[in-house]
Amino acid sequence: MKVIGLAGWSGAGKTTLVCKLIPALRQRGISVSTIKHAHHAFDVDKPGKDSYEHRAAGATEVLVSSGKRWALMHELREEAEPTVDELLAHLSPVDLAIIEGFKREAHDKIEVWRRSVDKPLLAGEDPQVVAICSDGPVPEAAALPGGTRPVLDLNDVEAIADFILAHCGLAAKLTQREEA
Repeated sequence: MKVIGLAGWSGAGKTTLVCKLIPALRQRGISVSTIKHAHHAFDVDKPGKDSYEHRAAGATEVLVSSGKRWALMHELREEAEPTVDELLAHLSPVDLAIIEGFKREAHDKIEVWRRSVDKPLLAGEDPQVVAICSDGPVPEAAALPGGTRPVLDLNDVEAIADFILAHCGLAAKLTQREEA
């Protein structure tokens, strides 16, 4: 499974880009899963639901299943937050896993950056940022430690998908599928 991250400050457009990339990649025959980092205490469950009551009673894991989907909830309690690698181990095999957030983890990332968010480039301190997607020019990209990163138009989802496929070595897989 190949992995690419989308990192950036809150409000830069990471989720919007992920939601556009998934169908663009799937249309090309690439299977995709995602891992989304939540910055706040979040809950996918509600008080009064049986699964919530199981967790409240002390279950470490609760798996909820129906004919349409299943979800596994794991209570960390006193455990540390899992790393991206630990979370990836829970995914079924796919061609590409897109990691949204986890900007401090060690994996290749595309930074989603907007001048209007008024935050510095992550690429200035993270050599694993392999490209920058922006809605405008990024003059700072030419003076980054470790060298210039490609700057992609945030609104050109097809070009971003092409970059990801080439960077992750999946472009050859598309050629093989087309020849088959």
